[in-house]
Amino acid sequence: MPPLRRAATPRRYLMCPPAHFEVTYAINPWMDPGKPVDVPLAVAQWEELRDRYRSLGHTVEELAPRPGLPDMVFAANGATVIDGRVLGARFAYREREPEAAAHLEWFRAHGWRQVHEPVHINEGEGDFAVTASYVLAGRGFRASPLSHGEAQEFFGRPVIGLDLVDPRYYHLDTALAVLDDATDEVMYHPDAFSPGSREVLRRLFPEALLAGAEEAAALGLNAVSDGLHVLLPQAAIGLFAPLRERGFEPIGIDLSELLKGGGSVKCCTQELRV
Repeated sequence: MPPLRRAATPRRYLMCPPAHFEVTYAINPWMDPGKPVDVPLAVAQWEELRDRYRSLGHTVEELAPRPGLPDMVFAANGATVIDGRVLGARFAYREREPEAAAHLEWFRAHGWRQVHEPVHINEGEGDFAVTASYVLAGRGFRASPLSHGEAQEFFGRPVIGLDLVDPRYYHLDTALAVLDDATDEVMYHPDAFSPGSREVLRRLFPEALLAGAEEAAALGLNAVSDGLHVLLPQAAIGLFAPLRERGFEPIGIDLSELLKGGGSVKCCTQELRV
């Protein structure tokens, strides 16, 4: 069977430059304060990702980085935006708590009116993934299960809870990526999920692309798709051929410096869905 004919749709993203990026604490298994960080290289890699989005016809808004908040570069964690409604974040670790207010200030300053400051812990699009039919919601390491009901009430969309069991994949966006949000196509790493959650994923997405351990360990699922182009870590080479077989165009991105903080393409990219 020939691959499907895909079409990209223009997206609007929010990103934050890694001007103050460093690893001085460890709140996930990827972080090692003993490893030096090359900030100019991190900035250059981030700018390449930003410029690639723009070259593909997407709009990139920029959130100003703040001193003392080295993880602000991982802008996906700051909020979830669906249908023009903004659900803010509430971070699990005190080191990142001030990022939530910085994101909410940006949205309010830029005219977003439906903004909700959450009661329960969620870390934005790190924990929530949006498909045509569902909001998929991770739990187990960061997000409170109570945040799922809060999101469902705010967005008015069904929220499906998924249990993460491997600490390397502490956010849903490290274990699952939405490939086409118009057709409920996803890819995920089964071993990152509990047995029950794997069964839920099998039932909801029987044709999903399954990523192996090597691709997951390269953070290959921390990817962004516009329906045609899939931007993902260039080290996740095992995903390129399966994506092409399905009609997608994979684009490898080098964010090796930011990987030292536990994030890659998706972590740097918050989608503004209106």
